[in-house]
Amino acid sequence: MIPSVVSMFESMKTQFNIPLNDQEPRSDFVEKTARLQQDSDLDKYLKFSLEQLMETREYQSMLNFRKTLPSYKMKDEIVKSIQDNQVVVISGETGCGKSTQVPQFILDDYITREKGSMCRIICTQPRRISAIAVAERVAAERCEYIDVPCIASVGYQIRLEKKPPRRQGSILFCTTGVVLKILEHDPCLTRATHIIIDEIHERDLQSDFLMIILKDLLPRRKDLRIILMSATLNAELFSAYFNNCPNLHIPGFTFPVQQYLLEDIIQLTNYTPELRRNFSNNHRLPLNELQELASYQTWCRSLFPRYSLRTIEVLRSFDFTNIDFHLVVNIISFIFFHMREGAILIFVPGWEDIKNLHSLIERTLGISSRFFKIIPLHSQMPTANQRDVFEKPPPGVRKIIIATNIAETSITIDDVLYVIDCGKVKVKNFHPQMNLPSLEIQWVSKANAKQRRGRAGRVQAGHCFHLYTAFHYMSAPDYLPPEMLRTRLEELCLQIKLLKLGKILPFISKAMEHPSVAAISHAIESLVKLSALDAEENLLPLGYHLARLPMEPHTGKMILFGAMFCCLDPILTVAASLSFKDAFTIPLGKEEAANKVKTKLAGSSRSDHIMLINAFKGWEKSKKKGCARTYCWQHFLSENTLQLLHDMKKQLAHLLYDIGFLASPDVKHQSNNKNSENLGLIKAVLCAGFYPNVAQIVEVANDYRLLYNIKMMVKDRSLVMPHPKSVNSRKTYFDSVWMVYHCKLKTKKVYIHDCTMVSPYPLLFFGGDIKIIKNDGQEMISVDDWIQFRASASVAQLVKDLRHQLDKLLKVKISHPGPTIWDNSKPECAIMTAILDLIACEEKGYQMFGHKLGGSIGTKPCICLEDDGHQH
Repeated sequence: MIPSVVSMFESMKTQFNIPLNDQEPRSDFVEKTARLQQDSDLDKYLKFSLEQLMETREYQSMLNFRKTLPSYKMKDEIVKSIQDNQVVVISGETGCGKSTQVPQFILDDYITREKGSMCRIICTQPRRISAIAVAERVAAERCEYIDVPCIASVGYQIRLEKKPPRRQGSILFCTTGVVLKILEHDPCLTRATHIIIDEIHERDLQSDFLMIILKDLLPRRKDLRIILMSATLNAELFSAYFNNCPNLHIPGFTFPVQQYLLEDIIQLTNYTPELRRNFSNNHRLPLNELQELASYQTWCRSLFPRYSLRTIEVLRSFDFTNIDFHLVVNIISFIFFHMREGAILIFVPGWEDIKNLHSLIERTLGISSRFFKIIPLHSQMPTANQRDVFEKPPPGVRKIIIATNIAETSITIDDVLYVIDCGKVKVKNFHPQMNLPSLEIQWVSKANAKQRRGRAGRVQAGHCFHLYTAFHYMSAPDYLPPEMLRTRLEELCLQIKLLKLGKILPFISKAMEHPSVAAISHAIESLVKLSALDAEENLLPLGYHLARLPMEPHTGKMILFGAMFCCLDPILTVAASLSFKDAFTIPLGKEEAANKVKTKLAGSSRSDHIMLINAFKGWEKSKKKGCARTYCWQHFLSENTLQLLHDMKKQLAHLLYDIGFLASPDVKHQSNNKNSENLGLIKAVLCAGFYPNVAQIVEVANDYRLLYNIKMMVKDRSLVMPHPKSVNSRKTYFDSVWMVYHCKLKTKKVYIHDCTMVSPYPLLFFGGDIKIIKNDGQEMISVDDWIQFRASASVAQLVKDLRHQLDKLLKVKISHPGPTIWDNSKPECAIMTAILDLIACEEKGYQMFGHKLGGSIGTKPCICLEDDGHQH
């Protein structure tokens, strides 16, 4: 709020006797659940203050700009439709102003009708940055300071940060997850009069989940208004889901974009590819692919005489299996020599494509490279590099941005006139039959193509070159499948049970497009194995705690164990990173240097997680010395991300304290970190969280220069490899053949991400069911019938008894949370200390006696546990 307006409001507060500075509750998510009550004095005050504000020069300047937006021309129609209907879909092109204007239309209508006290709008955004950016823009248009919580009419709330607006007559911008948290305490959303779900066309999991809840809630809340804001492509789908509710369309303004499909590009540039399709392998293709190929050949022949025979011949033999980066360079050259000045934005699927294209451009352009500035844009890039994207280059230098789909919607680069769309995108999928997530390269949808094309017409007329034909575009889906159909569902299932929404399968079946029964059943089965649900889908104590933690269940279980075993600080570092973002940023061409830094941080731990813990510790020490920026630069770390992780750790500690697992909410408190220097215990707690994600090393190469040194096998006997970014990917020896890992993902190969080598005792104490068996006359301990260790009868029985006692103890502690009491006279201390001693003894034994496993390793290694707990 500008100073003159602030002083005006201060004087009016006294005149109307309005206590506007109503403080919100301390918790990030707890909301007062009382239904809004009309306050006639407040209504008059809000109307008077708005009228006074509208007379100021600052407000009139903003209002004049708002009136130029297409949405403003439909203000009355939008307001009336929302008044007359419980649900309204508003669709519009990017730039029409729907995100900033629609909430203001509603609020100003209530205030001018002297009903301002009865209006509280919650507007969801799919991303944190969007929630903040839109809130700040709306506050600026209303001449308010958003930095003064509980005073302004506009505020925002995201994880770790909130600046709430006044309680009545207000707009709150937030992420969808915040609304789901509010629902835990206020299942009827009684404090909201309007819910606006923005960017609904993105079909993220949380937005689809929220739509099911709201649809069920409408009959009980006749006064509630739902506004769904969507891109134009699939707006009718949302209208149909809400019983054919009204669908208003706001026309947008974008500058014209000249579009070139592959047939146009080849005709225009006379390009001849170096590689052609190998038709000799066609007999190996499935029937559907053969039919598609025949249709494509027929389509190619139909292009004559509009296109030359040469163009048609190139198209007929064009190899679409890989992106032709030589063609991309050819288009860049054509733009450079035949088109006017302007930046070029190139869309590619992933990091490897950015590297390969960057290298090819530099090699091919040669002496002309001084006329180009090439900027990669990827989420892993340092923030400083990302800022380069928005800076205009010197005259005569053409900016080339090579980006993933991060540039489709999140940012606007003013000087982009040319877009080269390679036509591929990485899409996450989940295959429940194989329990295997994948990241697959697919053709873009029509929605992706439209967004990419629109990047060239944001501020002036532009050109877009698509590396696919009209044939491929016509057969592309309108949009990619919603996230609910291609992701794991464990978190969603826990939320359904936490919010008491009934049986999981019937509830999810109400979704606009619901996942398969196999995917739902797999999620329920996983939660039962985790002891989060019982066989009847009732929420067990562990499941209740996991549902309240803002992360996937296995990571949540890990931090509960970290709290109980008092190694909180390092475990929260791992959990925050896995549930938010990797703090490492890798500049292009510096990959090898970054790998060396990571290897040094990991030391001899053979653990990506210990590496991360050490990196975070180093940053905290450097902060105290005042050299954090230098430390981050030397270690390829993002200081902003580290600070966010630090804040997340504080939030998680407060949650654990509120649940009852900690004596102090301070992450660093001594009582929470009695065992934080015990490396063996930290690995054991990682094992407790990640299990059953266990892999067995079956082969190790002896050449550290190889990209893939290790082959591992999981329980179903399929082979996996550590991801190339892992500190273990190039190691040539290991003290143990067992790895626990965070997740498994199929890309070009099946990789395990974020892995840690563990010794036998963590698997025995924190793994699955254990049995004492005999194999060829030898006493053995088995974990889930596949992880086996040779042991004497006495050791085997000791381990089994201790495991039984630990399971009983943990069950009690989960059911009745409380800080661990390290008093030798208490049974819980005796049991946990015995296990700690065994783990510490074993870790020491590895350092003293561990044999290095290298070369070819057998597929069924058995580790001998003698009475002293050492491995021999």
